[in-house]
Amino acid sequence: MADLKQLWESSLVEIEPGISKANFATWFKNTYILKEESGVVYVSAPSSFVKEWLANKYHKVILRSLRSLSENIRNVEYVVAPKGGRKEPVEDFGENKKVFSNELPLRDLYNINKEDNLNPKYSFESFVVGPFNETSYAAAQAIIKELGAYNPLFIYGGTGLGKTHLIQAIGNEIKKTDFAKKVYYVTSEKFLLDFINSVQANKISLFKEKYRKFDVLIMDDVQYLAGKSGTQDELHHLINTALEGNKQIIFSSDKHYNYIPELEDRLRSRFGAGMMVDIGEPDFESRIAILRSKVRNRNFSPSDEVLNFIAKSVTGSIRELEGILNSIVHQSQLKNKELSVAEISTLIKNNEKVKKAVTAEDVIKIVSSFYNIDKEVICEKTRKKEVVKPRQLIMYLLREDFSVSYPSIGQKLGGRDHTTVIHSCEKVKNDLKKDSVLVQELEQIRAML
Repeated sequence: MADLKQLWESSLVEIEPGISKANFATWFKNTYILKEESGVVYVSAPSSFVKEWLANKYHKVILRSLRSLSENIRNVEYVVAPKGGRKEPVEDFGENKKVFSNELPLRDLYNINKEDNLNPKYSFESFVVGPFNETSYAAAQAIIKELGAYNPLFIYGGTGLGKTHLIQAIGNEIKKTDFAKKVYYVTSEKFLLDFINSVQANKISLFKEKYRKFDVLIMDDVQYLAGKSGTQDELHHLINTALEGNKQIIFSSDKHYNYIPELEDRLRSRFGAGMMVDIGEPDFESRIAILRSKVRNRNFSPSDEVLNFIAKSVTGSIRELEGILNSIVHQSQLKNKELSVAEISTLIKNNEKVKKAVTAEDVIKIVSSFYNIDKEVICEKTRKKEVVKPRQLIMYLLREDFSVSYPSIGQKLGGRDHTTVIHSCEKVKNDLKKDSVLVQELEQIRAML
């Protein structure tokens, strides 16, 4: 049973970085491996609903993870936990509770402070600063020294680049320097849910009172409020009240606020009146620094050769980098030996996300949505600047990322001549050399594909 427990814990370490925290906590809490027979692993779920969800939504992810840890596993079956559960007590994923054995690094993720929702794991001591995030770090430090220095502060960047770490570190640092300050961290989804519940219960005044009492309000993933007009209206009033009371507000988003669809203009105006900073993908040197920071407090000392290999091989987000590192650490623990570069190379390949099939229609839809224009106008015979730029980017992406032929691209975009497509692709290439904003926009669009 000890081996099965460690196998499942190691599997969860690999699975966790690839899904949202909310989904991970919802679908994987109180799960465990009941038994293993003839290469079939039986995963126990706490209810029939969770069992069906794991089988239908996460089966491929679970099977791939388990197979990467043990070559003998050929399939996974899902069962409902026996009445009374497992004999060994399992702690919940709730606030102030811990998961996994003491040696596993993920346990601190759930040690959340009930009063402010801040995770003590996110601190500046463990935050690696590099060229990719130094501007956002400088803005954070300015706010810590003087609340309201930039208000609101709006931090944007792709998934897994450290936005949540940074904004929660700001909150934790403010608490350390001034105990009297009331700090509160909330995701936009939780804010939305609180608002809906307050309206249904006719307790909107309590909702307003709750969120207006804080000196520092930190809201993560504000892009999820797109199209939620009632919640946006309440957020606008909340920002006004905070600014009038010299209170600090901090937002994070996966994209620039100008490219959040169905966002009210008055909110864009409020965001724009403060400080807007972006976080890009870490460069090679930063990835090395991040890896060294992650292994510092573990009983794991990889060679410089191994660290360099990982940093060169995993060029995406910090979350991907940490996910691969976790896999390497726990594979080493399971095999009781240090992995070779060849074994790490295989592990990285096995953990690479399988890219979904993307069609030209998908690219047109995503780019149109990003620039907040109707996808139908992309193919029209118009030279309007707000249409030409997205159209040229679509051509560039279809050619560079998906190797679609020039004639096919022209045909898919309103029957244009292939020479027009060539010219558009070359123009985007040249613009990317001198337009840093365009580079950031392209990175964000690629993250959505």
